[in-house]
Amino acid sequence: MIQNQSQNKSTGKKALNINAFVLLFFVIVISAILTYIVPAGEFDRVEKDGRTLVVPDSFTLTESSPVGFFNIFTSIHSGMIDGAGIIFFVLIIGGAFGILKATGALDALIVNITRKLANRELLLIPVLMLFFSVGGTLMGMAEETIVYIAIITPVAIALKLDAMVGFAIVSLGANIGFMSAVLNPFNIGVAQSIAELPTFSGIGLRLVLFATLYIAGVLYVYRYAKKVKSNPELRYLGKYQEGNQMEVNTNLRLTIRHKWILTIFLLNFVVLIFGVIKFGWYITEIAGLFLLFGVLIGIVGKLNPNNIADSFIDGAKDLIGGALIIGFAQAILVVIQDGKLIDSVLYFASTFLSQLSPILNAIGMFFLQLSLNFLVPSGSGQAALTMPILAPLSDLVGVTRQTAVLAFQLGDGISNSLFPTSGVLLAGLAVAGIPFTKWIKWILPFIFIQIVISIIFLIIAQVIQYGPF
Repeated sequence: MIQNQSQNKSTGKKALNINAFVLLFFVIVISAILTYIVPAGEFDRVEKDGRTLVVPDSFTLTESSPVGFFNIFTSIHSGMIDGAGIIFFVLIIGGAFGILKATGALDALIVNITRKLANRELLLIPVLMLFFSVGGTLMGMAEETIVYIAIITPVAIALKLDAMVGFAIVSLGANIGFMSAVLNPFNIGVAQSIAELPTFSGIGLRLVLFATLYIAGVLYVYRYAKKVKSNPELRYLGKYQEGNQMEVNTNLRLTIRHKWILTIFLLNFVVLIFGVIKFGWYITEIAGLFLLFGVLIGIVGKLNPNNIADSFIDGAKDLIGGALIIGFAQAILVVIQDGKLIDSVLYFASTFLSQLSPILNAIGMFFLQLSLNFLVPSGSGQAALTMPILAPLSDLVGVTRQTAVLAFQLGDGISNSLFPTSGVLLAGLAVAGIPFTKWIKWILPFIFIQIVISIIFLIIAQVIQYGPF
């Protein structure tokens, strides 16, 4: 899933190995220093239709409330407490996916698809990219891609394609899905929760976004694949050599049991959509649903109770880094709230942004989120850091909260294929044997394509007043 993208792998370049927690701690310290410099202030707030709104033109300066040295450290515990609901939401869903992974159903499915398409190599690209993009958009697939990169990359080379194609099918496919976030609980679920939006609302536009990004991604990879197919001298093999590329377990079979497990997994999302629309389910109910279906998947997968528990722990453990980042991000908010700075930031930002059109404000939010992901390479952590400020700010500058969330998911999603602070990206490149610089050169044109698509969708969102609010 997504969230310990913050856990960087070693690349031999010390400048790129700054831990995300170190960066966030520095931000906490800087925030505390700012409580001595920036004037404190407050807006009036009102409750309307179940959400908290800032009252425009109600800002007043108040007595400063600087944060002391010791409070820098206590703020981390307070942030963990404040973010507990989201932190445990992430861990429970991660645990449920850990149970699914332990059944081997996903591995069997991907190997089975690969085997059936072995003699139709160019068909491999749209089919497998659809699989991984669906995984990214439904369950925030991220760390799991590393395993599949080890399977798909040598298969692509054996089919006279190359390592770039194999890596892109998996990594770019998953990132496209993650970016569109149709039902991704780790970015859109967390961001909408903080912005007080109905869970998974606005799904229609995100489905169109998913289709657009998927088609663009497939065409980009397919075009390159045809190029290397026609010009074998252009192939890049990474660490794989001709003759030993297929050293992966291609003997996995998709059994009847696996098919039942995958059916139950998809049924989970059907029930999820029904519950959200019909009963207004929120993160507590969604977490409970994933846990319930995780246990059912474990039972159908013939895991005994101990195996189910161990697999749940393993799945949650994979996300502990990202879950803790949420707490650190909340600690920053604790400091600026205790120092009464959050409303001052809103006031000064809204005063500046009010001179611009709402469309430009939405685009500005997108580029802000894109930049911040370098420091906070965790979707849920970035949502926890930015949405408490951008949600009320969007109210003040004429941008809908749903559009502000869209700007977040787009900026966060693009950066997962771009920044070297993404541990999953670096680990995947290492598995495929592709240098980071070579990947950047290859992916950069598509990054610009994604940026253009993002801006177009943000303009559409603002024009149609993408909501419900």
